[in-house]
Amino acid sequence: MLRELIAPSTSHANAPHELRRLQALRELQLLDTPPADAFDRITRMAARLFDLPVAAVSLTDSDRQWFKSRVGVEHTQIPRFPTPCSLVTDASDVLVVEDMLLHPKLATSLLANNGVRFYAGAPLITRDGYCLGAMCVLGNEPRTVDSDEIAMLKDMAAMVMAQIELQHALGRLDSLSGLPNRTQFIEDFDDFCEDRPVGTRHLAVILNLATPEQLDTAVRVLGIAYLDEILSEAVTWLRRHLGEDRQIYHVGPTQFAWIVQSDHDEEFILGRMSRALSDHALSGSGRFVTTATFGVAPFFTGQTACLDVLRWCHTAARSAIDIAGRVAVFDPQNDLLYQRRFTLLGEFGAALERDDQLHLVFQPRIDLASGACVGAEALLRWNHPTLGAVPPGEFIPVIEQTSVVRAATVWVLDAALTELAAWERAGLALTMSVNVSSANLMESDFAERVIAAVVRHGVPPERLELEITESAVLENQTQATAVLSAIADAGIKLAIDDFGTGYSSLSYLQNLPADVVKIDQSFIRNMLPDPRTEVLVATMIRMSHALGYRVVAEGVETADVVARLRELACDEVQGYLFARPMPRDVFATWMEHHLAGSAEAQAKLS
Repeated sequence: MLRELIAPSTSHANAPHELRRLQALRELQLLDTPPADAFDRITRMAARLFDLPVAAVSLTDSDRQWFKSRVGVEHTQIPRFPTPCSLVTDASDVLVVEDMLLHPKLATSLLANNGVRFYAGAPLITRDGYCLGAMCVLGNEPRTVDSDEIAMLKDMAAMVMAQIELQHALGRLDSLSGLPNRTQFIEDFDDFCEDRPVGTRHLAVILNLATPEQLDTAVRVLGIAYLDEILSEAVTWLRRHLGEDRQIYHVGPTQFAWIVQSDHDEEFILGRMSRALSDHALSGSGRFVTTATFGVAPFFTGQTACLDVLRWCHTAARSAIDIAGRVAVFDPQNDLLYQRRFTLLGEFGAALERDDQLHLVFQPRIDLASGACVGAEALLRWNHPTLGAVPPGEFIPVIEQTSVVRAATVWVLDAALTELAAWERAGLALTMSVNVSSANLMESDFAERVIAAVVRHGVPPERLELEITESAVLENQTQATAVLSAIADAGIKLAIDDFGTGYSSLSYLQNLPADVVKIDQSFIRNMLPDPRTEVLVATMIRMSHALGYRVVAEGVETADVVARLRELACDEVQGYLFARPMPRDVFATWMEHHLAGSAEAQAKLS
């Protein structure tokens, strides 16, 4: 019905100016966008100050007046001709109509026919001089205005233009999606909370189109245009499922956010989002290479900062990757875990610069044929001043995901070589094993720095052994093989750690200059109870020997396992049966007893 009311456009005397004005209006990307609290607050204030039932931010399009914000009117648009806002736009000046029935051009207008008698409007003028429309107030009775009221209306028009300019001059709209960005979300979130009673419950929702890893892979393969395509498809999809009136914000490279008010049932919202994802309608080009998820965060007005709510939504969206429906609600307990991880990451950097928190422990490696201790693995430990002993299974996975792991390897390598030099001086011909990560293998100068460290500490290169995992090598096999080859050429030994748990690709074993294969403890601990695991262990030992590797079994805890490993011709063992990881002084004492040939040590191998 409303479309039938829109009259054809009327020609203008200054057609070139009108074309440039319309172009400026469209470049601002305001037309046909959802309401925004930043504008609604101004129109509500105007209606209250003038004590009138209707106020609006009216934008003059080619053939319509479209309301970016409105109070007291149901329609979102009316025909442009004849309207008082169109007259304001044409004249770029304030217009006051005390009684519309007495106005020669407006007496028969749609507004007058619907009972509107009074109108006052101030122009919305850009810095380039183009009038976009009007900030206007309307009433059902004739009235007059004084100079103070006109000044007040002009001030509110200036406030509207300031908001429009902020959205663009200060980056309030995303250039790709055309949606308000995170800065605008923060401001509108604060307005939303101020306009509602403190303590009322609402929901914030984030749609995350892809994980950073998925996005990186897709862009590397398909190009940056792929990101533009899935963003465009996502906006269309969101409009279809959420409705045109819902204000959506583009808050991250692949993240969209919006607010659900408290009068919506949470279970209904969650179910609807899950069903929407399951219909495969989201991103026709992206759904096979990305994982879209919803993160939901309940919040109470006046109690939580906007950035915290966004963080909660992001956390929930990442958690939703492992949930069948791809929708997750923020869990405060998980947040405490993430907060602790972040704290550990920050504190670890400080620990590297101190001398009272980090230290190495050493776990012996035993030669099965002779029973002699032939080396030890250096393992990093952390005693935090307030958190106490932080388990390595907690902090090492955290630092391995960041660049801090490079500095950590430098620290461990230096401390291990210092101890190895002390062993050499004491006449102990032991091998020192040090773990390195995939990030280390991506450093262009890693081999040179390792070799330089060995020379600086004055230890034989063959006494140092670097342990790398299968996955670390296969992340970038060409680069890793080149780095490891340079290290091996310098006489430093290499060991494949956690063998059997990674890709177990035989092709990389042919080219990797390794000396040792360490079978993961998960196989060793299960080999006697599970015959199939025992077959796997036997196969790994035979295959490794055939390729020229020495084999170490990790996680040895019983004499029965030692006996079976000896039968399978395993070369070395490492585990709690012989010793737990020990600080340097305790390790030195253990070595004295071991070298003395204690009966207990010999019994374990008999």
